[in-house]
Amino acid sequence: MTAVIKLDDIHKTYHTGEVDVLAVRGVSLEIAKGEFVAIMGASGSGKSTMMNILGCLDKPTIGRYFLDGMDISELNREALADIRNRKIGFVFQGFNLLSRTSALENVELPMLYSRNHLSSHTALEKAKHALEIVGLADRADHYPSQLSGGQQQRVAVARALVNEPAMVLADEPTGNLDSRTSIEIMGVFQKLNDEGITVIMVTHELDIAKYTKRNVVMRDGSVVSDVPVPRRLYAQDELRRLDQEHQAVQLTT
Repeated sequence: MTAVIKLDDIHKTYHTGEVDVLAVRGVSLEIAKGEFVAIMGASGSGKSTMMNILGCLDKPTIGRYFLDGMDISELNREALADIRNRKIGFVFQGFNLLSRTSALENVELPMLYSRNHLSSHTALEKAKHALEIVGLADRADHYPSQLSGGQQQRVAVARALVNEPAMVLADEPTGNLDSRTSIEIMGVFQKLNDEGITVIMVTHELDIAKYTKRNVVMRDGSVVSDVPVPRRLYAQDELRRLDQEHQAVQLTT
């Protein structure tokens, strides 16, 4: 399979005063098109730095990074910004939606910065389609304050998809959500992945990582484990189980 991501001996050192912090140490990794990968680790493991490098928000000190076949290790800031907009869809823990802008307009935003200047009609249709994919077509005119946390995150996922990126990079996407809503969001990611979209998720939650297909675990800046998920969870099954448990509780009260 074609590698969307190829990391070749990546190191990242931060210079803070007289102390050098080795955040990432010699990571080599490949992620193929259509994979669903969780990058995991405790605080200080290097996973956040890895996310910044994968998302073209930072550059490695040493090593080469190929994204969708392109070596981006030495690109300047402007070129990296263009790559981010064209190749990567971001989903963050805090949703990062504009509060005075409708769901549809939030989804349209990445297209405003695209070098492929779309007509307003085309951009509108693409945004509507992205909302349909995440099941929010009927909330297009709603503002973030009128949406639940899970619905806001679905809008964020739609926004990440609208430019048809090479991958979706999710940073702790369920961190602000309750358990059931977290499962629902993982269901959205599973659906997208089933349709061939590459998803890379940074998380510290073991239960959430079980919904992915592959777990890459980091410690002290290095990859210490890279294995397929042995007993993968499926969101539809887990939601059905929760409903059954809820019904059982109601019957006994």
